[in-house]
Amino acid sequence: KFPFHWLIVGTRVVAMASLDGSKLTLYHCETARSFRVLWTLHELGIKDYRLVTMPFPPRFTAPGYTKINMLGTIPFFVDGETKMTESCGIPMYLVERFGPTSMRVNPNEPDYGAYLNWITHADATLTFPQTVFLRFVLQEAKKGLQEAGVAYAKWFIARLRMLDQTLSDGREYLCAGRFTIADICVSFALLLCVTLGLDEKYGPLQPQTKAYLERLKARPAFAAAVAEEQASGVAWNEGKSKL
Repeated sequence: KFPFHWLIVGTRVVAMASLDGSKLTLYHCETARSFRVLWTLHELGIKDYRLVTMPFPPRFTAPGYTKINMLGTIPFFVDGETKMTESCGIPMYLVERFGPTSMRVNPNEPDYGAYLNWITHADATLTFPQTVFLRFVLQEAKKGLQEAGVAYAKWFIARLRMLDQTLSDGREYLCAGRFTIADICVSFALLLCVTLGLDEKYGPLQPQTKAYLERLKARPAFAAAVAEEQASGVAWNEGKSKL
């Protein structure tokens, strides 16, 4: 059994890493940032990884989880001795580890800078403010910090302007003229927005941005990832899945 397989690209034969994911474990919660990682696994076609889907927040709902991940956050990703906690960093790791793949933009491509910028923009600019709303408006309203949460929700909507403008030229994907992990990372922030109802309360999303999200949700790997996380969550609730 070889640690790679072959891919024919035009007239070239390229050695690709094996898609065996038997050393991989992803600790996850439904509709959480770790979905970026699960979706990437499906898009890459990686097989036999272990998915543990816990109730949110796992530091309180899954006794012993903080012994595995001292932060108590998700995602927590394990690949042998490699351990990672960042939902945008792990897809970057996966496309390098299991590539080559068109989901990665190479340094010699004109959109390489845009690719890196969108990946980091997705969490630092588009996801973080929504987590403030989630915490202080929905989860910990008794702390009296709802005003801060609402302010950050409005701040998030305002920060969509770069995405709105980029998509206004009719492009299908964000960079390099193809689907990449930048699209996975950014579109999760839009999914979270819709889940929290921020698009209805403080939006709406611009037509081109809403169409972009719907286009990505129509991908077979997206649907497969949703189905797997739901089945995995049921397995946890029934005691069939454990840390």
